Amino acid sequence: MQLDAGPVSRLFFGRDDAETDVRDGLLKGPVFRPTYAYREALSGRKSLIIGRKGSGKSAICRQLATPEGHPGASVLIAPDDAAGDEIRRFALQGLTPDTAKSLIWRYLFAVHAARHLTGHARAAHGRRLPASVRAVRSFLEANGESDDARLYERLRRGIGRLQSADLSLKAFGFEAALGIGGASEGAEATRQLDVLEAGVQAGFADLGCARLHPPLLLLVDQLEQVWTVEPESHALVTGLLLAAKHVMSFYDNAVRTALFIRADIYDTLNFGDGDKFHSDEIRISWTREALEDLALHRARASLGAPLTRQELWEDLFPVSVEGEPTSAYVLRRSLPRPRDTIQFLNVCRDVADEAGNFTITERDVLAATARFSSWKLQDLAKEYLISHPFLRSLFVLFENAGYVVMRAALEDRFEACRQSLHLVFSDYTESLTTQGVIDVLYGVGFIGVKRGNDTVYAGGSAMPPLPDEDEFHVHPCFRPALNCRGAMELPAYLPGRARNPVVGHSSLAAAISAADVGLTVNRNVRLLNEVTAAGERLLRQLTRSGLPDNMREEVYVEIARVVAVAEEVRSEQPDGGRRDVPDHVLAAAVYLDALATRLAAHGFRDRTVTRGLEDESRALIRSLGGSRGGGGGGGSDSG
Repeated sequence: MQLDAGPVSRLFFGRDDAETDVRDGLLKGPVFRPTYAYREALSGRKSLIIGRKGSGKSAICRQLATPEGHPGASVLIAPDDAAGDEIRRFALQGLTPDTAKSLIWRYLFAVHAARHLTGHARAAHGRRLPASVRAVRSFLEANGESDDARLYERLRRGIGRLQSADLSLKAFGFEAALGIGGASEGAEATRQLDVLEAGVQAGFADLGCARLHPPLLLLVDQLEQVWTVEPESHALVTGLLLAAKHVMSFYDNAVRTALFIRADIYDTLNFGDGDKFHSDEIRISWTREALEDLALHRARASLGAPLTRQELWEDLFPVSVEGEPTSAYVLRRSLPRPRDTIQFLNVCRDVADEAGNFTITERDVLAATARFSSWKLQDLAKEYLISHPFLRSLFVLFENAGYVVMRAALEDRFEACRQSLHLVFSDYTESLTTQGVIDVLYGVGFIGVKRGNDTVYAGGSAMPPLPDEDEFHVHPCFRPALNCRGAMELPAYLPGRARNPVVGHSSLAAAISAADVGLTVNRNVRLLNEVTAAGERLLRQLTRSGLPDNMREEVYVEIARVVAVAEEVRSEQPDGGRRDVPDHVLAAAVYLDALATRLAAHGFRDRTVTRGLEDESRALIRSLGGSRGGGGGGGSDSG
């Protein structure tokens, strides 16, 4: 592709939400990628499409609602606050909340199926209609359901009729048979609904629709708009599941359902028949390759050019960012879902366009990284505000610290604020324990658990953290916003500020200062040799240690720096000696002790490296106190 002037200004990866993207974004064109979850929903093998916010549920739903996405007719049902409130308040005497709410969903599905049946029969089966279809049409007219009413109005009418048992079923010949025997409100409503569904099913059967045509597809999306933690909301969704299961078996494949439910909502449901839905479930997951493919097709659509993968990631974007291929850099720092990828790439484009750049530079991507990370940290708290309202308060446990967190360190941090968290979120004290916090943070994707050589984040079939797993990593997406710059927040090694590095060593520093005049070049060399030897022993220990890989690398670099400074100062000794050598040695000793303290704060109190750092620090302090022996350092590793 020949890049013209200003390709960045035309580059666009789409809207944040599928609803807007279908209307005026990229999904209105041939950009939708038929994923495995889409194909399973289209085939009818899966009817429960479960995924996190931004994972592409609504994109699949909107595609299935189009003639290109599903060859048969479809009805999209997306309840708003008013509709949700009607369902939550619906109850019937003699029925559990789950069962009662399943009846209003069944009524809604039956009416949509009846409306489709009467319109479809005339268009696809000619003018002479079976009596069963004419009966369905009469039912719709008698009950005021022939119009194109809003969902709220349809629900309100249905709820009123089911609660008062006054559905007009004369068209089906059952009017006089109802309302006898002193049946409960729930039993009456169930009998009326059974008559209605049987009438609609007869119409489909008489036309042979299940054999001749693709099924009517009833799509239910955006349940999060009506979701709360109250039991009525749980019953609303559970009732929907029960009703959808009923539809799939009752109408002989003339009518199917597809429910799009956020994972955090679905995973909170707890009802007796829950095990009957596993075969209907499919959880949306995205691989890095699939997200790269999505980005490429969206870039092509916005530019109107046959862009290649290389042109996207090496011409429009920089080849690498901080030494990492740009596509890997971007996808590793966002949660594996389309919305995050789209937002990150769009903000990279925005930063570059604001700067007037011809293409996106590494500097643009780095600036976008900080902005995107801040967005995602805020979005995570909002995403789980209903189920985990305390989530935002947990982020402070990780601010200005390393992204590797050991269980012991997390226990200490949590214990410091446990009481205040329990006071503010008193309804969630069972979750606000160390293990509970780990489970929540892992479940929302904030932290991963180290297993073998990999860090495993939530998603797929991975097990949640076990009680004996003790190493956790903050997801790269959130590290910039939390100021997690490395595996651990290492203390700074400042050899030029050795006379007052840490409270508690001031008297020793003063004694050394007073003894400076008596120091000889040979003693300076010996002291520096001890620093070098201590550092080398510690470096060997590190290679055998159980420290997390990233943390071990960072500690290795810092100890190697201590050794390098000591060797640099020692190389200057032939020039007549330096009076500040004791300060350098003291700085090294204090720094090693600070490293040990920091490792202990990260949960490595009993590790060999921590003890070795403490031992070497004490040995260097002793050598400064005037010892003239060989000064082996007293290290714990002689090898």
